[in-house]
Amino acid sequence: MSETNALALLDAAVRAAFAGGQAIMEVYGTAIEVDVKADNSPLTRADREAHAAIKRILDGTGLPVMSEEGRTIPAAERQAWSHYWLVDPLDGTKEFIRRNGEFAVCIALMQADTNDPRPQGNASPIAGVVYGPVDDVLYYAWEGGGAYRQQHAATQAPVPTYERAAMSTRLPLARTDRAYTILASRSHRGAETEAYIAEQRAAHGEVAFAFTGSALKFGLLAEGAADVYPRHAPTMEWDTAAGQIICTEAGRHLIDLTTQAPMRYNKHEPVNNWFIVQ
Repeated sequence: MSETNALALLDAAVRAAFAGGQAIMEVYGTAIEVDVKADNSPLTRADREAHAAIKRILDGTGLPVMSEEGRTIPAAERQAWSHYWLVDPLDGTKEFIRRNGEFAVCIALMQADTNDPRPQGNASPIAGVVYGPVDDVLYYAWEGGGAYRQQHAATQAPVPTYERAAMSTRLPLARTDRAYTILASRSHRGAETEAYIAEQRAAHGEVAFAFTGSALKFGLLAEGAADVYPRHAPTMEWDTAAGQIICTEAGRHLIDLTTQAPMRYNKHEPVNNWFIVQ
C-alpha cells in the first residue's frame, strides 16, 4: 500500500476514533449498566455504541472491519484479507466502569504479507490510532512516518494527517533524568510480573513505576515516560495492534515472548501470547 493511501485511511481512522470517543462520552455521564460476556468480561452500552459509530465511518473505506464487539469471523475468511481494520471500540471497559478516565479507542490498519493460512498470523499493523476521549489526547502513527501525540485533538479543525502531524508533538519526547521505570497495569499484575520486577531491581537498582489503564500505556511508552511494559496476562489482538505501530514508530519494540519476534496478527485465534514492550 502506498503512503498516500495509508494516510487517507489514517484520516478515516482518526475520524472514526473521534466518533467512537463521542459515543463513549455520551454514556460516561449517565448511569452505567454492565452486562457480562461469555468470557466474563464486562460490556456496556458505550462499547456497543462506540462500535456502531466507528464502523459507520470505517465501512466507507471499503475495507473489512474486525472489532471486539463485531461478529466472529472465521479465520479462513479473515486470512484472505490483504488489508483490514482491527478495532477495540472501548479498550479499558473496567476503567470506564470505575470512571477513572483511563480508557481508549483503538483502531489499527492491518496489512497481510501472505494470503496463506497461518496459525500464528499473517498480518501486521501499518497505521494506528489510540484516542483517550476524557483528556482528548490522540496518539497516532503510520509506517515510516513516525509517531505523534496531539492534545485537544477532537476540538481542532479536521485536517489531513500531514497537517495534523505539523500540529502535533513527535514522539518520543526528550528524555529527562529518572529512575528505570516499569509501566504496570492497575488491573493485571501476577506472579510472573512480580518476578520480572524483581529481576529489573537486581539489574537497575532503583526502579520506579508508572500506572495507567488500557492502551493509553502504549502512548506513555511512545512518549518515553516509561522504559518497559511487561504483560504476563491475556490480551486480544485488538488490544495491542494500534499501540504496537505507535510504539514501533517511536523506537520501541513489542515482542511476543513465545516467538521472541514482533507480535503477529490475524492468527487462527485472536489471542495474544504474553509480550513485552521495551
